[in-house]
Amino acid sequence: APAQPAPPAPQFGQPPGQPPQPHAPFGQPPAAHQPPQFGQVPPQPGPSATQPVPQGTGSLAGVLGEYQAAAGGQRWSLQNPQLVRADLGLDGQPVMARQGAMVLYEGEVEFGFKGGGFKRRMVANATGEGFPSLMRCTGSGRVYLAEDATRLFPVELQGDAICVSSQRVLAFDESLDYDVRRIDGHGLPGGSLFALQFSGHGTLVLTTHGEPLVMPVTAMTFADANALVAWSAGAQVLVANQVRLRRQAFPGDTGESTQLQFRGAPGNFVIVQPYEI
Repeated sequence: APAQPAPPAPQFGQPPGQPPQPHAPFGQPPAAHQPPQFGQVPPQPGPSATQPVPQGTGSLAGVLGEYQAAAGGQRWSLQNPQLVRADLGLDGQPVMARQGAMVLYEGEVEFGFKGGGFKRRMVANATGEGFPSLMRCTGSGRVYLAEDATRLFPVELQGDAICVSSQRVLAFDESLDYDVRRIDGHGLPGGSLFALQFSGHGTLVLTTHGEPLVMPVTAMTFADANALVAWSAGAQVLVANQVRLRRQAFPGDTGESTQLQFRGAPGNFVIVQPYEI
């Protein structure tokens, strides 16, 4: 009988009786572990389903409706905590505002420059206080005002008076009277501290960094001059300097903080902000 060919010798690592497996090219994994080709999506386990839209995504109409302007009908109205609108057409009185505070206006509005007068310009140049430049808004339209996204607080005066740090005034009715108020004391830069006193009938818009705090004036009420926003005009103001280290000192800073003491009859108040200029 013819001789039967001998079975091939098993390859290294292959158990006997198993057919030889074809070798994959060098550097390529076996066929069972082939990665998907470029542009091919690997199979996903389970039935395919469309990914849902993340929660919280609103429609265009919903998003626009959430931030729409407030309804009219008022001389001054807050559109949001950082934006106020003055309707010039309600009573026809002009509005005074810091130059550059206008972010949008509607209708017929004219803007004119108005200086603070010779006396106020001299004080502004010497102390950095007062209004070196204002814009006068006239017409029958509506003006939207803001400043660096600070918080805004319209204050209506009805024959009373209030003293305000000039840096905290955004706008006011032209019907209000305002003048520079001087506070003298030892240790103040230049020997004096200046503020603006408003009186009469009209609205004044104040700015603050953060939520303000209104405190009644007692016999022992002190405020940091750098955090001061406003106080009642009937309060007596005294200067009380105390040396302490500031949280943020800069080269040349002595670390001395100017503190003001307030005194007055019941009903007087002082307003501060949680921020030091």
